[in-house]
Formats: sequence, structure tokens, C-alpha cells
Amino acid sequence: MHDHLTMMAQHNKWANALISEAISQISEDDYLKERGSFFGSIHGTLNHLLLVDRLWRGRMIGKPYPADSLDQIVAEDRDTLIKERAAEDDILIDFIASFSPDDLEGEISYSSLLGFSATDKRRTILAHMFNHATHHRGQAHDQLSRVPMDPPPLDLMIYLHTL
Repeated sequence: MHDHLTMMAQHNKWANALISEAISQISEDDYLKERGSFFGSIHGTLNHLLLVDRLWRGRMIGKPYPADSLDQIVAEDRDTLIKERAAEDDILIDFIASFSPDDLEGEISYSSLLGFSATDKRRTILAHMFNHATHHRGQAHDQLSRVPMDPPPLDLMIYLHTL
């Protein structure tokens, strides 16, 4: 499990870097344009992803990240988002490296911003984080294709076979 989560964290960093490179190439208007998706713009979508990574990591370390909603702005602009995303990806890689197999089996109790409370294993939460990231990167990828631009391929298999 540890090796799998490490691979997913490294893929996450790689895919986020490709998205960051892509959003660096578009106009501010295209970046902020309302696109009818759940979090509106490309910025809104990527901001949500950064926020939720911080929420989950905070729950796991016992220091809840202060947020009142899932669309709370944590990065006001594109440059800040790109820098903070890269830093968060490095933190997540180191975070996973810090866990023993027993740590991954540890349980975390939390209250969700969606209104429920639960207890889950750390490994399950980490797996959810990477699944969640793939989901929202897919939304950002779709939004980029409507700029229009040819967004980069983000598949795990491409990551594994083009390193």
C-alpha cells in the first residue's frame, strides 16, 4: 500500500505540474472565465483541489485547515496557486514517506464540510485524495480544451512510461 500511495503522490505532482504549465499559457480572461462547471472557472476548480488537499492533510495531522466552504479561496491569483500547488505536492510526497505501514492503518475521525462525521483509515483517506485530484484535474483539463488549447495527457500510464 505504501508503494502505491507513493506512486500516486508522485503522479499527482507530475500531473499538477503539467496543468500548471498549461494554465500559464492562457490569458487571464480564459483562466478566470466562468465555464459552467461545479467550481466555475479553471481557477475555481484548481483552487478547490488545493483547498481540499489542505483540509484532508490537516485532519490527518490533527490541525484542521480553517475553511467554511468547499469553494473558499486559498490562492487569490494564478501565480500564487501555481506556487502553492507545487509546494503542497512536495508536502504530500514527504507526508506519505513519513508513514509506516501501521500508520497507514490508523484511523482518523473527522467532520466533513458536507455535514457528516466519519472515521476512516489513513490509507483510505489518502486514496480518496488522489482519486479526488484526478476527478478535478479532469474538469480542469476539459475547461482547458474549451479555451481552446490542447491540454496535456495526464494518464498514470503515460507518467509511468515516459519518465
